Amino acid sequence: MTEVDPQMLIEGIQTGGIVPYLGPGALADVIDCDSGQPIPADSDSLILAMNNGRPMSPRLMYEFPRAAMDVELKRGRGAVHRFLDKTYSQTQWTRSAVHDWLQRLAPHYVIDINRDTQLQQSYADRPHTLIRGISRVAGTDFRFRIHSYDGSRYSDEEIPQPEVDPSLPILFKPMGSPWPDPTYVASDADFVDYISELMGGFAIPDFVKTYRKGKRYLFIGVRMTRDTERMVLSDIIYDAGTPAGWTLLPEATEKERRFCERIGLQLLDFDTPELLAAAPKGKTTPSMIGVTHDAGC
Repeated sequence: MTEVDPQMLIEGIQTGGIVPYLGPGALADVIDCDSGQPIPADSDSLILAMNNGRPMSPRLMYEFPRAAMDVELKRGRGAVHRFLDKTYSQTQWTRSAVHDWLQRLAPHYVIDINRDTQLQQSYADRPHTLIRGISRVAGTDFRFRIHSYDGSRYSDEEIPQPEVDPSLPILFKPMGSPWPDPTYVASDADFVDYISELMGGFAIPDFVKTYRKGKRYLFIGVRMTRDTERMVLSDIIYDAGTPAGWTLLPEATEKERRFCERIGLQLLDFDTPELLAAAPKGKTTPSMIGVTHDAGC
């Protein structure tokens, strides 16, 4: 097995051969500028935030989509979306070190399963293509929306696949985000629909299917204990190279180890701080901080 060091991964990201895949752990250092509370990103913290800080029943605490489904059944789908809007669009958060790092590297393609806007803020000074997952939507065969960003604003309308400029960076947020307008994949019902279409090939644009062939992935802040996340992950990295990639997964469980081995991911013997410390030093590209979607205090 080839030895992997942080610098090799950074070079792969810069040349486009390695694709960053961000999970909740990428936001581990982010706090509310007013309260100092951590941003709700992982399953447990999202459930507690959605339920006003109170735990839900053990059955619902199992994972956020299950808890969100319970709220949706009792109070409507809009209640879940209002919570996510308030959390990720109406609250001012500090910047994540991972996102500052990515801003310097400027990868061509990034996958982010969080629902916040920090990745989009990191590319707010440059044109890019934004892809966000959708679910349970009538009138379309697809489970994604595409918006173009011209360096200052997103297009008012979605753009069709043939009009996408493949030379621009691609930001793929399968679980959605509030910007430029709110769209989320959150509840069990959302995931059933989204994953079904993902497996059928209708949740990823054709230009991404072409671009991703042979790519390898670096998983940052992603736990692999839940079947929902594992099903999404497996289909998104379809057609990966060999190995499929690497994961920063300290104290991996036996279940996570078996899953990584099965899909061709190698566990690394270092964690996010070591990776960020090895990043090339350079001027951070200006972002949207203080403009529309604030980040930083």
